[in-house]
Amino acid sequence: MTITAETLVDISARGAEYLERARSAARVIEAEADQIEATTTITRTAYDAIADAGLFWILVPQEYGGAGLDIVSAFKVVQELSRADGSTGWAFMANSCSTGVAVGFMRPDGAEEMFGGVDKGITAGMVVPAGTGVRVDGGFRVNGRFQFASGSAHASWIGAGFVVLDVNGEPIILPDGNPDCRITWLPRDEVEFTGNWDVMGMVGTGSYDYQVNDRFVPDKFTFETFSTTPVRPEPVYQLGLLGIGVGGHAPVALGLAQRALEEIATLVSTKVRPGYDGVVGDSDLFRHDFARHEAQFRAAQAYVYEAFGEAEAAAAAGDEISAEQRARLRQVATWAQEVAGDVVMFAHRWAGSGTVRNPSALGRCVRDAAVATQHALVDRKTLVDAAVDILPGYQKS
Repeated sequence: MTITAETLVDISARGAEYLERARSAARVIEAEADQIEATTTITRTAYDAIADAGLFWILVPQEYGGAGLDIVSAFKVVQELSRADGSTGWAFMANSCSTGVAVGFMRPDGAEEMFGGVDKGITAGMVVPAGTGVRVDGGFRVNGRFQFASGSAHASWIGAGFVVLDVNGEPIILPDGNPDCRITWLPRDEVEFTGNWDVMGMVGTGSYDYQVNDRFVPDKFTFETFSTTPVRPEPVYQLGLLGIGVGGHAPVALGLAQRALEEIATLVSTKVRPGYDGVVGDSDLFRHDFARHEAQFRAAQAYVYEAFGEAEAAAAAGDEISAEQRARLRQVATWAQEVAGDVVMFAHRWAGSGTVRNPSALGRCVRDAAVATQHALVDRKTLVDAAVDILPGYQKS
């Protein structure tokens, strides 16, 4: 797909428009945040604010009536909704990023059926190969038990990752030595939800368990789990399943850090503590601590958008995204979680009882950040893996 200067201006304008829509939705979400946590999922009021603004489909092409945003513009929307409420931002990230993956890698006839109509699909679910599937005429019969379907309460299509088995029940091995793994999407009424979401943080994500019992899925709603070749021409899909799906965790972390800084800056402007002359916010100790952590947040934010922007720009120029660029996407997605954890805990330490009594927006940030850093896809091991392709750039020849 050729990206002209005119196209870039159009994309930039759309990005600004959808960010403004996100800011409007965020005001509604902030007002609903306590209820979202109490009910363990996005409330109808918050859902309507997001859906009416067209935000669930920011990574769906304009051809299907979506926003067709670039990855940086899309992630800024995720960051803004996460700033409003971590749970909502996380669930929205799971919905919008999995929708982007679905439309980018699924067969066009399946994507058009899911997203091209008036009632556009919203996806959610576990797409790692936790289930099994057997090839039948026209598709697969799938079974499996799955967890962590963030955003599933309002999703219309539920994902299921599976390993393809042969007639003897053994995994089919591809020529490259890896098992044949697929991702599929099923209408939500073909999935049995089993609940099991009682957690300390990210409470309102509605990340329920579910199971798929011997369901037929047509080929048009499936694609290879480890595919690196999108079916769409837009550069954003060249980022791949990991770039889009895992990368979406980074702006959630940024939103949590941003909200924590906002909350603590407001709180200490009036907070009085024994041993301080005047309010806490006027002390040199707090100001020094704040400046350091605010710099960490700004650095992480800049690097997230630099790394993802440069990778998509390479694809737009017709170049292959390099191994180092892909490694940096994994690096920064994990590092952003670490920064968010540090920034949120800085705010927590200075807040005193401000995070102890419920309800508390900063208290939610603390709980949400504690859970966000535990996700398997942002484990510190990803930094070890990323270093393999980043180190050579620093080594002298």
